[in-house]
Amino acid sequence: MADDGKRRWKGPKGKPRSSSGRQLGARKTVAHNAASESSKRWIERQLADPYVRDAKAAGYRSRAAFKLLEIDEKASLLRPGQRVVDLGCAPGGWLQVALEKKAFEVAGIDLLAVDPMAGAHIVEGDINSPDDVARMMAGLTGPPDLVLSDMAANTTGHKSTDHLRTVALVEMALEFALEHLGPGGGFVSKVFQGGATRDVLGTLKTRFETVRHVKPPASRAGSPEIYVIGRGFRGG
Repeated sequence: MADDGKRRWKGPKGKPRSSSGRQLGARKTVAHNAASESSKRWIERQLADPYVRDAKAAGYRSRAAFKLLEIDEKASLLRPGQRVVDLGCAPGGWLQVALEKKAFEVAGIDLLAVDPMAGAHIVEGDINSPDDVARMMAGLTGPPDLVLSDMAANTTGHKSTDHLRTVALVEMALEFALEHLGPGGGFVSKVFQGGATRDVLGTLKTRFETVRHVKPPASRAGSPEIYVIGRGFRGG
């Protein structure tokens, strides 16, 4: 084997160790066990979650459908005849709710593939790609009346990093809404850690008649997620 210039001393039985003296194999085992425990807790939580059971009973693709239903109860955003866009639409629970509320046209986009849904125009793509956005917007005959975003970044466990990633997604969703919403339209986006940032709130208050935060009951206890709502888009 070629010498790469790096030396690692070996512990008992010839197992490689890191410079800290820990066996690398043991470190991997600990990480694997931690991941397994995390997966186990997630499964147990899902099995015990009444929203998961209710979603299956109602035919929703995810428990998140109830979040939008509860947001709508408080803010009355969804109305028959609307054009609705759902950013980060996988697996499709919010699309289902929009269709239930008799939206005229519904379009969604996600980096992940989403199973087809009757009445919804779904695109696998990136909202940062003009071509992907154009493909999605081709499913509407006019500007959307409501832009929804339940996008969330993969968490790292590092609060500052996770916050920055979430802020970036909120800003992307808001930028899309400001560019595409029709006058009088509405906007909903997931945010974290106390609500939208000062910059996002400032833009929302300038461009929408009313702005508020809502924490739907379907959000799990202890979750930092909350939703910001803008109504009455001023256009321009």
